[in-house]
Formats: sequence, C-alpha cells, structure tokens
Amino acid sequence: MNKRILSAIILAVFIAGCSTFPKDDIQIQSEADPKVNFSGYKTYAWLGAVGIVKDPQGQWEPPQFDADSEITLQINNALRSRGMREDDANPDMLVAYALGIDMEALQAKQDPETDFETLENVPQAGLIVLLIDPETEFVTWVSIAIAEYKNLEPEVAKLRIKYAINEMFKGLPR
Repeated sequence: MNKRILSAIILAVFIAGCSTFPKDDIQIQSEADPKVNFSGYKTYAWLGAVGIVKDPQGQWEPPQFDADSEITLQINNALRSRGMREDDANPDMLVAYALGIDMEALQAKQDPETDFETLENVPQAGLIVLLIDPETEFVTWVSIAIAEYKNLEPEVAKLRIKYAINEMFKGLPR
C-alpha cells in the first residue's frame, strides 16, 4: 500500500474518532445526600425492573436500537470506572433508572423574522438515575438528564447516552 493511501486512511480514522455529535441540549442536574460517605460504597445491585416508559407505536425507539441495554451498559461502565463492582448478594447500594419521552412537548420559539414567539413541537427525553441505600431504603443520590429527543442513527444515540450518563456521574461525590 502506498504511503499516501495509508496516510489518508489514518487521517480519515482520526477525523472520524474526533467527530462530534449533538449534545448542547443535554442538561444535567445531580443531588447527593451530604451525610453519605460515597467512598464507602464498593458494590451495587440493580433494583428490580429498570427500564423505559413503553413506546407501543414505535415512535422513538427504532427496532435496531435497544435503549435499555445501552443505558444499563453505560451506568455499569460509570460505576465500574469508580472502582465499584456488581454484587447481587450483598450490595452497598441499589441502582435504578427510568427513561421517558414526551413526543408532544411544546416549546416557545422566537421567529427571527417577526420577533414573535410561537409554540413548536420539540419532543423531550428525560433520564433519571437513582442510587439507594439498601438498609435504609433512602435515595442517597439522584441525577436527571433532560434533552431534546432527536431522531438519530443508533450510533449517535449511543454517543448521546454515554455522554449524558458520564456527565451525570460527575455529580456523584467520591
């Protein structure tokens, strides 16, 4: 293979790896119980059924994309990156999440030509992640991500989910 072709391939891979995805609309809020020593948590287990609000009309979750699996994977990755491990028998904390989409959400938008505000359909998505102390059953940490729903290719949706969850867990005290 000649050096120019090889250089072009390397450059293309580098550019693809640095590509951006829409994330400016993702808003994160996190709250932690100030009395909890989060460094003491070393293990976790999933609390019962985690999941997504159903989408029976198939409006927002394409058949080739499993948002439940992707969210669970990214939360597992975030917790493992903090040195935690899953332990269903004797967890230090329980993890739960829920995702909901409002396909009929309205938002005020300003028309640049008339300076008049109108309502526009801007579907909204919300993800909430909870950490719960299994002994007291109190929520010790909660984080919420809210974003515009964008009908994106599965790979871009995965990037948005990963970004949101990583940003959410930045709000978890060490």
